[in-house]
Amino acid sequence: MRLIELLLGCAILLSWPGPRDCLIVMALNKTTDPQPEYRPEGPLVLCKFLPKEFIECDDPIDHKGNKTAKEEVGMGCVKFGGSKYEDVEKTKVFCTVLPDIECHGCRTFLREGVPCIKYSGHYFTTTLLYSILLGFLGMDRFCLGQTGTAVGKLLTLGGIGVWWVVDVILLVTNSLQPEDGSNWNPYV
Repeated sequence: MRLIELLLGCAILLSWPGPRDCLIVMALNKTTDPQPEYRPEGPLVLCKFLPKEFIECDDPIDHKGNKTAKEEVGMGCVKFGGSKYEDVEKTKVFCTVLPDIECHGCRTFLREGVPCIKYSGHYFTTTLLYSILLGFLGMDRFCLGQTGTAVGKLLTLGGIGVWWVVDVILLVTNSLQPEDGSNWNPYV
């Protein structure tokens, strides 16, 4: 009977906005152990305020452009990436505190404001060097996964040099991106 009340309470809490993550996780884990009252002057930090080095978060849910699915679930990403900070979509993900870290509160919680970014192995510096040195052979386009235009560039020797120069300019102005929609890897 107690479990049914807890699950009903969890369903009601899911529909209400506000800080309810710990109650939901307690309901899912079937625990009702009350947490001692938090003392701000004490040595423990609230778990949800820990930096990313001390937690492990799930990857954002990829809805692949389906806005309806995102609205139903209430979190996830419709699109990944963006050139500017304002263009990047933000979402919520479940995070868990690492095992040997002490903190106060629920060890599994929802973290908001996680950017919808994925990286795949495309490095801007490497691609720019390919474009400058081997761009007339289409190496930059092959590197970005744009095989069709790369073959065209290879067969025309970089559009007799014009396409080669245009691609260097497109790369520098951030108009030429990886084909899979991922962001540039920040480390060389």
